Amino acid sequence: MHDGDRTYRCPRPDCRRLFTDQAAVPGRIIHCPDCNRAMNARPASMDRTLEDRERNSTGGEGAGIPRLPLAVLVDNVRSLWNVGSIFRSSDACGVGLVVLAGITGAPPRDAVAKTALGAEQAVRWRYRAEALAALEQILEEGYTPVALETGAGGSSLQNYRWPERPCLIVGNEIRGISPEVLDACTGSVSIPMRGVKDSLNVAVAFGIAVHHAAGQLAGRD
Repeated sequence: MHDGDRTYRCPRPDCRRLFTDQAAVPGRIIHCPDCNRAMNARPASMDRTLEDRERNSTGGEGAGIPRLPLAVLVDNVRSLWNVGSIFRSSDACGVGLVVLAGITGAPPRDAVAKTALGAEQAVRWRYRAEALAALEQILEEGYTPVALETGAGGSSLQNYRWPERPCLIVGNEIRGISPEVLDACTGSVSIPMRGVKDSLNVAVAFGIAVHHAAGQLAGRD
């Protein structure tokens, strides 16, 4: 690994420290030496690639049909098939905004379109290179962030009362939601498990949770 691949940037907006950590394992949790912010070890060289994608992102505007006051933040989901499935579930449940962040693949991509079946053109979306910056913009727009966690990490979905303008956050297939994003969430939900495994595929879990949220929000009309 080149030295440039050992350089990381703190995602905290008021810090942004650039530092080298020779012992860090990409994708694992490390801490900023200045502010001690927990973060995924993502080389700064990748950040530049993601920032280029953000500048070139078209951010599709959707079809303009009535939507619920419900947003989604997709934090570093690697599989394009999962992204497409999230778009399809979002459209079906009346989601008003999908925000893609980090390494999450953004349309137009063939694999996204294959599972989204056109939903990526029907739901308003945007892309941001940094999930934490994306979350801060979502907060400015009046949404309340709710993390979807595995196992028993959050309130049981069955009994959860969603806020008036929720933003449902889902994370990476292996590592989950970025630590800095999870710290900024004011609520979290989990889906009860009855088997050996304590989690579902991220797109499947998202579909269950977003349907539950949409049902509550629609019932308040």
